[in-house]
Amino acid sequence: MSRFAGKTALVTGGRSGIGQAIARRLAAEGARVFTAQRGPDPDFEAIEADITDTDCPARVVSTVLARAGGLDVLVNNAGVMQEAGVEAMRLEDWDRTLRMNLTAPFLLIKAALPALRQARGAIVNIGSIEGLGSNPLHAAYCASKAGLHGLTRAVAVDHGTEVRCNAVAPGWIDTELNEAFVNAMPDPVAFRANIGRIHPVGRTGRPEEVAALVAWLASEEAGFVSGQVWTLDGGRMAKLPLP
Repeated sequence: MSRFAGKTALVTGGRSGIGQAIARRLAAEGARVFTAQRGPDPDFEAIEADITDTDCPARVVSTVLARAGGLDVLVNNAGVMQEAGVEAMRLEDWDRTLRMNLTAPFLLIKAALPALRQARGAIVNIGSIEGLGSNPLHAAYCASKAGLHGLTRAVAVDHGTEVRCNAVAPGWIDTELNEAFVNAMPDPVAFRANIGRIHPVGRTGRPEEVAALVAWLASEEAGFVSGQVWTLDGGRMAKLPLP
């Protein structure tokens, strides 16, 4: 397929995990892909950036425009999770989570809108099922992802005739980070089996499955899709606990 031939995409946090899968999928379909994150990315045109710095998102977008001359797809994927409840959370940790997960996407969208408007492009934000529900001790993460879902709808409403904006809310995805978490359990095999059983499809998800949905949402095939949060969780949020 070459749905993105001649198009330029920017993926934040594209060096690993879900972001890397998205970058690879868009590139495989013809896009010129830039990634933005701390440190280099040997696979794509990398922009080393700390997007929690409020001056950084505009610089990242300007760099893409200077090199490529335009921007068609923006994927806000970079994120961070801080484990703490409200009482135990330090203000600086709360602020850092919201800066990364919500403020940086806002600033990237703000900076990219003129180019995306010209291209009649697409924005895909990577939210989370924790923007819909909550796991324990994830107060800042849940708040930031719920905010990102809200921002998605607001951008779609305010700029609907110019750009499309959607979000994907993944559940448990087999990223390097999650694999390290599983392997740190006392019995990784049992934990992996148990985490699979909470999903009606009987397993956890793969980064490539998130990438496939992102690519569709960013493509012209989804031209009438905007302002939506797409849950990608193997049916987990649909399943009620046993009485």
